[in-house]
Amino acid sequence: MQIFWDVKSAFIKDIIDQLPDDPKPPYNTISSVVRILVKKGYIGFNAYGNTYQYFPIVSKAAYGKLSFSKLLANYFDGSAQSLLSFMVSEEKLSEEDIKELQKIINKQ
Repeated sequence: MQIFWDVKSAFIKDIIDQLPDDPKPPYNTISSVVRILVKKGYIGFNAYGNTYQYFPIVSKAAYGKLSFSKLLANYFDGSAQSLLSFMVSEEKLSEEDIKELQKIINKQ
């Protein structure tokens, strides 16, 4: 998705060109991933004969919100407390980070 947000629209070949150095995934692999994103409604396309130009339908912010909601629901049983506890214990947040999180929580 990041590539689509960066380039706005692209053909499969363009997506492959944007990926990090070798070895690049095969054309068919990228094409399959893009088709899945189309099916999920994240990406749209324009057809030019047998060639398709793809473009993002969802914004980065909307995608991030959806992804976060799924992460919270699927890995933390919908518990923000569990997520925050995980972040503090596993991610080794700095004292400054924890203070900033406390400020945000206190505002709510």
